[in-house]
Amino acid sequence: MTRANKRRPIAAADVIGWREIVSLPELGVFDMRAKIDTGARTSALHAEDWEVFDRDGRNWVRFRVPASRHHTVIKAEVPVLDERSIKNTSGVPEQRIVIRTLLHLGRHHWHVDVSLADRTNMGFDMILGRTAIRRHNVLVDAGRSFLAGKPATAVKH
Repeated sequence: MTRANKRRPIAAADVIGWREIVSLPELGVFDMRAKIDTGARTSALHAEDWEVFDRDGRNWVRFRVPASRHHTVIKAEVPVLDERSIKNTSGVPEQRIVIRTLLHLGRHHWHVDVSLADRTNMGFDMILGRTAIRRHNVLVDAGRSFLAGKPATAVKH
């Protein structure tokens, strides 16, 4: 038996598009357009004015997420998960703060690691990298968009 025959059947996976609507309810971010980018390892969220500070002996970060579709600015404070060297879109390594937060994608939800980045000149305020969707039984149809539907977020803050 080949290795390919030992894998789970593809039919059991949900198919998502290369663009989807996601929510990050722990940050107060709802219905944000995200690019599903399997070429990127780490997910990235556009954040402004971030500042690391100490809270009870642990590093936290406060930052702003401009929600351009709703013409508002969301302020968040969360624990810092890590600080990593991550290659930007030009392939140049940058030191970035990484946080862990809850992701809602269609009817699914799970925690993802997200780096904070300046995505001012990018087409999407968020990219979902391959580690965010790995092991969550989803396949990406690169030719289609918005297949998952709106996030099933129960409560908006």
